[in-house]
Amino acid sequence: MEWTAISGVPEIDEWARLVETGEVPACQEHALLMGYLRRVFETENVTVDAEKLARFMGYKDFFPFPFGPEEDFLTALWLCCYGENGLPRWPDLLCYVGRGFGKTALMTFWAFCLLSPANGIRQYDVDVCATTEEQAKLSFDDMWNMLESEPDYWESAFTWNKLEIYNRETRARFKYWSGNSGSKDGMRSGCVMFDEIHAYRDSASMEVFTGGLGKKDDPRRLFCTTDGDIRDGVLDEKKELAQAILCDGEPDNGLLPFICKLDSRAEIEDEAVWPKANPRLLMRPQLFDEYRREVAEWRRHPEKHTATPTKRFNLPEARTELPVASWEDLTACLAEVPDLRGVPCVVGIDFAKTTDMVSVCALWRVGDQFYARHHSWICAQSRDIPLIKAPIAQWATVDVVDAAEVDARVVADWIADLNIDSLVEAVALDDYRYALVKRELELIGFSADPPERTVRLVRPSDIMRAQPVIDAALATHRIAWGDDPCLRWMANNTMLVPAPNGNYKYGKIDRRSRKNDGFMAMVAAFTIADRVPEYAEAVYAEPLIIS
Repeated sequence: MEWTAISGVPEIDEWARLVETGEVPACQEHALLMGYLRRVFETENVTVDAEKLARFMGYKDFFPFPFGPEEDFLTALWLCCYGENGLPRWPDLLCYVGRGFGKTALMTFWAFCLLSPANGIRQYDVDVCATTEEQAKLSFDDMWNMLESEPDYWESAFTWNKLEIYNRETRARFKYWSGNSGSKDGMRSGCVMFDEIHAYRDSASMEVFTGGLGKKDDPRRLFCTTDGDIRDGVLDEKKELAQAILCDGEPDNGLLPFICKLDSRAEIEDEAVWPKANPRLLMRPQLFDEYRREVAEWRRHPEKHTATPTKRFNLPEARTELPVASWEDLTACLAEVPDLRGVPCVVGIDFAKTTDMVSVCALWRVGDQFYARHHSWICAQSRDIPLIKAPIAQWATVDVVDAAEVDARVVADWIADLNIDSLVEAVALDDYRYALVKRELELIGFSADPPERTVRLVRPSDIMRAQPVIDAALATHRIAWGDDPCLRWMANNTMLVPAPNGNYKYGKIDRRSRKNDGFMAMVAAFTIADRVPEYAEAVYAEPLIIS
């Protein structure tokens, strides 16, 4: 069957043709990207600024390396495609490629294009960011070296020093930043480029740099990376979103997911498919030789070269998902809870996102038996609610809050009500919302200060120490939480993750469609279980009748 063009733009269609005809090997996600682009160009009024693209392509002559068709493809889609509203169709680009792709040099080229008059926007600043200064400087240094190599040629168009590069005509500057950089106040970025996002554990520090976007027309973000060792961080979130866009038809919200990887570890044995992870292998024989040497060393000593599958082929080590308990053990936790009025307890709080779910759990110990009582609040506006298949609104231990966020005051009120019947000895929570919740707890009589210290901060080491106690209680059916299918559901979505020195920490099996906040609140309570006084079941005598 004759191949048909996607867009009518050579820079887009050539790479699409190579992928769809099988002339270059492509992973499943990359093949799906072409089908996704066909749907977009067929159903949306997408235009390509041909003049801008031609001028950008002309700038390639200034750079001392050959450009591949995949790089022309990305330049056209990310920098030159516009939606019906006149805004960039894909303001965000995830460029997920194997080591050796040349992403740093490509970032330098893109920065040059955006600084230039061809971009058409004055003072369109470009900022490149990474977790370390050394990484952040790489693309900046590439451009600095290019200008320094022919200063007489470039000085009419640019001024430059070791901190920033400034285009005289557009008054746009190129600058690098790291997580240790000083104040970012006053940034007026047109584009923010994040290099090696696998190193970011969360998006909080990234949001500092993107807070100024929108002050300039056509704001853009680039997420460029190989894979890494941090799981459940920013990269895993982006990969999950890419899967949802390409596989499930979820709205892209302006993200173009360019994924290059092997489809399985078995494919490492087949050199012919290595370009799935790094298309540059098709153009650079010396890079292919380097891959061969690394793979040979990895085969001989895989324990010493664990980065080879992760960095070269974007195949991170598979996460070992160990359930916290069997389904039978979790079902046993639904055993009846006795009347615990008058029995002292401790409370744990999981307060990760007020716009999502907040959970609290009380923990009693009577003899060698633990009892738990949990409650959760979830925002009706939470983006995860449509993904949750469990009947959370029908569970008695969950309140759906019709508000923008869950107020810390409702948690404090729940604990205050509990304190009327059972003396709450202490409360434990992690540091995410510590200051906010601590203030509310202080209003109901708790204190984080000595000598009382009835509000405790939970650290990862505390959780690792509590894990064996929780494991033993679940395995021996020495914990009960009564008729609470929600807590069982949350526990069933929790896994054990190996940690250093033979310890374990807790992780979530499914990040969005299931929750484990209530179980983590119970874990927090277990970290201070030693604050519960020894308590034996009371034996009540018959009432004495005095005549």
